[in-house]
Amino acid sequence: MKKYHKILIVGPSWVGDMVMAQSLFIALKNTRPDCRIDVLAPSWTLSLLERMPEVTKAIAMPLPRGKFGLMERIRLGKSLRSEGYDQAILLPNSWKSAIPPFFANIPIRTGYIGECRWGLLNDARKLDKNLLTMTVQRFVALGLPVDASTPPVCPKPVITISKDRQQVVIDKFKLTPSVKTLALCPGAEYGPAKRWPTEYYAEVARQKIDQGWQVWLFGSDKDKAVAEQINKECSGFCTDFTGRTSLAEAVDLMSLANTVVTNDSGLMHVAAALDKKIIAIYGSSDPGFTPPLNDKAQVISLNLDCAPCFKRECPLGHTHCLTGITPDRVLELITLTQSGPK
Repeated sequence: MKKYHKILIVGPSWVGDMVMAQSLFIALKNTRPDCRIDVLAPSWTLSLLERMPEVTKAIAMPLPRGKFGLMERIRLGKSLRSEGYDQAILLPNSWKSAIPPFFANIPIRTGYIGECRWGLLNDARKLDKNLLTMTVQRFVALGLPVDASTPPVCPKPVITISKDRQQVVIDKFKLTPSVKTLALCPGAEYGPAKRWPTEYYAEVARQKIDQGWQVWLFGSDKDKAVAEQINKECSGFCTDFTGRTSLAEAVDLMSLANTVVTNDSGLMHVAAALDKKIIAIYGSSDPGFTPPLNDKAQVISLNLDCAPCFKRECPLGHTHCLTGITPDRVLELITLTQSGPK
């Protein structure tokens, strides 16, 4: 079988999915150590890819998420012809994501059939969701021969952080690092049915602050109101990074934390790849589908009859899958993680 030495990965658009995509990158390097992996991805994910040593080059997708832009995609594909890729692996299932590799004349174009992509793909795989139950398995399987046994072994993502990068954020935000630092990630871009109650986060923060911990709040601009409410209930003793950092800075800052309490979100997967102690809270989503890929992670899911519903908002109007998870239970798990593996 021919070895494909130069591979273009068309990457996903979500932070968590991009972290899980690293499992594919590692698997490719494990089986083909001499291969070169380039990744075509949204520009805001490039800082993540810079922290993945398996990636040789990250190429910014010039179109925003959701825009079709047929001619722009054709031009992008033609501009990649000179790279001489041997194979393209497409992680999104959309029709438009298959256009650049086709017009780049890449001889092997691998991906799931998705939106009827026959022709654009010539190594089109049928996705068996019953066999490949996890997102990471679906990504890694695309890097294997079509007749390989499944589900595949999935290497854990490992984001690499340098001391220099840590020092840059320490200096910028005037921090005093401590082994007793708790990171809270109270946001979830998908919707409120994935967000543990703000007052519960605040209760965890208050108790840890009383025990001498630093509490750092992480999230995007969309999470600022939630973070401000948590900090207000803690008399301003939290350090609020929401909306103040780039994704790169958030990753480097989180690498300095000891423990992370988080909703099912992109930052949860970042924390897992940083090998942090994690308490991951699941409401409307399924921990079996997108779990934190980290042996130190503690997952809390009440497994109610109505969950997982995968809805952005609770269709029953009560969000019991989240409100039933008490701050005391999370605090207990934080204590247990401190006595567990270092």
